[in-house]
Amino acid sequence: MSQAEAVRRASPLWTLGLLSSELLTTFRRWRTLALLGVLAAVPVLVGIAVRIETGDGSSAGGGGGGEGPAFISQITNNGLFLVFTALAATLPFFLPMAIGVVAGDAIAGEANAGTLRYLLVAPAGRSRLLLTKYATVMAFCLVATLVVAVSALVTGALLFPLGDLTTISGTRISFSEGLARALLIALVVAVSLIGVAALGLFVSTLTNSGIAAMATTVGLLITVQILDQIPQLHALHPYLFSHYWLSFADLMREPVYWDDLTKNLGLQALYAAVFGSAAWARFTAKDITA
Repeated sequence: MSQAEAVRRASPLWTLGLLSSELLTTFRRWRTLALLGVLAAVPVLVGIAVRIETGDGSSAGGGGGGEGPAFISQITNNGLFLVFTALAATLPFFLPMAIGVVAGDAIAGEANAGTLRYLLVAPAGRSRLLLTKYATVMAFCLVATLVVAVSALVTGALLFPLGDLTTISGTRISFSEGLARALLIALVVAVSLIGVAALGLFVSTLTNSGIAAMATTVGLLITVQILDQIPQLHALHPYLFSHYWLSFADLMREPVYWDDLTKNLGLQALYAAVFGSAAWARFTAKDITA
């Protein structure tokens, strides 16, 4: 290796250049834009449905029967609750599915397109390339969550009144504090998806087919969701990455309940560490032929 190549490999600026290139490539893909478009449409559809349902003066959620996502009965009183409802509606499937598609295609898609070897010759190095791919997927987690939150906020502001809001505990907080909590909830939701991101990246290192990696990741996601709904498996539930996803609702309590929130964040960190390490071990030892 020449001295110039060695400097280039070690240069943080070159690493940032690789990351920026990956970000641009990911967010310019039509598939990524379509996923973000679908996520942005969900809060709009929920907001319109609630507006139509309550047009005759009735309350959302079937008159307090408990149907529908959390916070849905509060949307007509304050449009900010549409943010919380939209995140609760998209977190069980739409958001993780989008993450699974992007993560599953991260490595396998490059191999399928025949560009993986060229990325490694660039030179990127396997560990650096894998970290860059994971950072890109995590950036997508954040962007996707913010797309849902912003779309819900705009829709809620257009269709419903805004103002001070009542927490789950019954206390009143100002609109500005509610907006800050909405942002914090969006960040927590984004962090809640890093386990899925690591799982998808690991699956992506096992195959050279992007479609197979995406399908497997989404299939595992659905399987875990089903297992989390079977009462007989209650002993297993606390170890499933989706079990504490909806704990973000505790941020709307006064005072905030941190127990399930910390369990969720700790569980996501554990999944990220385990499957991230597995992805690194697989990728660094993998025979790259494409």
